[in-house]
Amino acid sequence: MPPWPSCRGGDRQGDFLSLPVFSRLPVTVALPLLLQALSRIPEQAWKAHFNTGYYDGDWSGVALISPADALSELAHGSSVAVERDPWRRDAAWASALDLPWLIRSARLLRLGPGGRIHEHLDYDLGAPQADLRLHVPLLSPPDVDFMLDGQRIPMSAGECWFLDLARPHSVDNWGERERIHLVLDCRPDAWLLQQIAAGLPTTPAAGIGRAAGDLARFRALLESEPALCDALQSLHDSDAFIARTLALAAERGLHFGREDLRAAMRQGRHAWSQQWSF
Repeated sequence: MPPWPSCRGGDRQGDFLSLPVFSRLPVTVALPLLLQALSRIPEQAWKAHFNTGYYDGDWSGVALISPADALSELAHGSSVAVERDPWRRDAAWASALDLPWLIRSARLLRLGPGGRIHEHLDYDLGAPQADLRLHVPLLSPPDVDFMLDGQRIPMSAGECWFLDLARPHSVDNWGERERIHLVLDCRPDAWLLQQIAAGLPTTPAAGIGRAAGDLARFRALLESEPALCDALQSLHDSDAFIARTLALAAERGLHFGREDLRAAMRQGRHAWSQQWSF
C-alpha cells in the first residue's frame, strides 16, 4: 500500500485508499524530443475542446491516444486505447515517454494567451479504480496559474505531475504565450502508485494564484478605505455588486473574475454560518 496519509477521505482507488492532491513524480521524460514532436503538429490538427461551456479563449487539443468508444478523439471513454494518427506517424512520442505506465489516453492540451478554463471537477476521475491523470508541461510560461483545490500548482516544463482533478481546478493564462501540456490518463498500477508516493518528499509547495492574491489585496483596500466599502455595501443586487467590485478592482490594477468573487462570497457566508455552529 502506498506510504501516504489519507488526503481525500473515502476510497478514491478502492484498495489503495486515498491519493494525495498532487505529486511531482521522480521520472524523466525526454523534453527536447517531445518539443520536436510538438513542432511537427500542424495547426489544423488542433481541435476546440468539447466542453465549450467550461472556458474562454482558445482551449484546444490534439489526441495522440484515446479510447475507441470515445464520442470524439479528445473525449473520455472506457474501452481499449487506440493510437491516433499523430502518435502513429511520429515515433518520437513513444520514445520520449519510454516508461512502464499503462496509458489509456494521451492528449496535447493548449490554452492560448488570455485564456481561462473555469473551475470544474472531472467527475470521471473520482470513481473507484478510475484512471490517474498526469500532466507533463511542454510549454509552461510562468504567468499561467493552474489552480487545484484553491492552490497554485508550480509545474515546470519537462516535469511529470499527478493531479487529483476530481477536485475543483481551473487555469488562467495571464500572459502572451500559449501553454501546452501533454495529459496522460493511466491505469493505477503498482508502479505508478509507487512513483506518486516517491515523489511526495520532493514535490514543491503549492502557492497562491494571481486572482487570489489580487482579491486579498482588494479586501485589504476595502478595510483601509471605509468610503469604498460603504459604496459597495449599499448595493443589494448581487450582480450589480459583482460588476461594481470588478470595475473598482480593475481601476486599481487588480484582476480577478466573477467566479473568484462568487467563491469568496460563498466562503464568507460559510464562515459566518460556522461561527454560530455549536
